[in-house]
Amino acid sequence: MHEKHWSDGVTRVAVLTGAGISTASGIPDYRGPDGVWTKDPDAAELFTYANYMADSAVRRRLWRTYADHPAWCAEPNDAHHALAEIDAAGVAVRILTQNIDGLHQRTTLADRKVLELHGSMRSTVCTRCGAKTPTESVLARIPAEPDPPCRNCGGVLKPAIVLFGQPLDADVLSHARTIAAASGLFLAIGSSLQVEPAASLCSIAVRAGAKLVIINRDPTPYDDEAVEVIREPIAAAVRHIRKFVTDR
Repeated sequence: MHEKHWSDGVTRVAVLTGAGISTASGIPDYRGPDGVWTKDPDAAELFTYANYMADSAVRRRLWRTYADHPAWCAEPNDAHHALAEIDAAGVAVRILTQNIDGLHQRTTLADRKVLELHGSMRSTVCTRCGAKTPTESVLARIPAEPDPPCRNCGGVLKPAIVLFGQPLDADVLSHARTIAAASGLFLAIGSSLQVEPAASLCSIAVRAGAKLVIINRDPTPYDDEAVEVIREPIAAAVRHIRKFVTDR
């Protein structure tokens, strides 16, 4: 790594995190060699909004998937904690996560410093009346009601995540863009950077003068914009960055 070229004087760090940061917590990614969609390409169809809304069989399968999701038992790993430690050391950190597992909020990092771009699996919303409820209470109904309707209006329930074909929440995306543009260092960690508009936050940061550092096992479409691309294991790389950003 060539940290001295981009770590000196950093006071604001924005971090875009993808599925790769949570694999060490036992949560598989999507597109990697052992990814959910690599092993079962048809599983991606569950995460398409039109399919989900049109087909009860798709909804039943998705609810079964979430009932057994490893995130319910997962704990934050060293990479999650290292990012929180950078913030605790006095460098302002904001997390812009594509993940829906809620692990960043289980570190010492304040919830307000985590922006969930693609929503959260821990909450469920009614697609008709908008009522929200904890997902775990919905999952408790699955054995008797494999496609549980909303108890308020009978509408279709959906985990409060952004499915393919759904736009990101406009306010969340606007806030993320503001954070990216205000950062001095923008870290993209464990993301293929293939899903837009989240991936474009890299370019927004660079255009505003931030240094972009990408930590990912595989090449991404934004590697050419980065001052450094790091291929080593994520936890080790983030710990290394924590040392150089905070030990000054």
